[in-house]
Amino acid sequence: MSNIGYTQKKYTCEVKRYCQTLDLRDNPELISEYKLRHSKEKIWPEILEGIKSVGILEMEIYILGTRLFMIVETPVDFDWDTAMEKLSTLPRQQEWEDYMSIFQNTGHGATSSEKWKPMERMFHIY
Repeated sequence: MSNIGYTQKKYTCEVKRYCQTLDLRDNPELISEYKLRHSKEKIWPEILEGIKSVGILEMEIYILGTRLFMIVETPVDFDWDTAMEKLSTLPRQQEWEDYMSIFQNTGHGATSSEKWKPMERMFHIY
């Protein structure tokens, strides 16, 4: 695969970005199914609605082997902990997290904020 660039949406407000990582189980069949479950056709609509309802503007997940990298963009005044607490109470969210734990190298019953680990920005250039 050649290098692929991805365009970003422009917002009328200032945004901040969260970068997080998570590992999948090292099983090609599970990884393939995980990708399928995140496709537009298969992702649960309640999950997309919940993500938007807590104030997340954009979310992207990238994969390399078993490593996932997630970028979340939010308004500047977004409070991660408050939003994740609210997200965990929304319809089907914990059911989704439990289902995803089959594929992820995490414990069953963990919330999204317990699974995804924040990454430290060690370099940037603008």
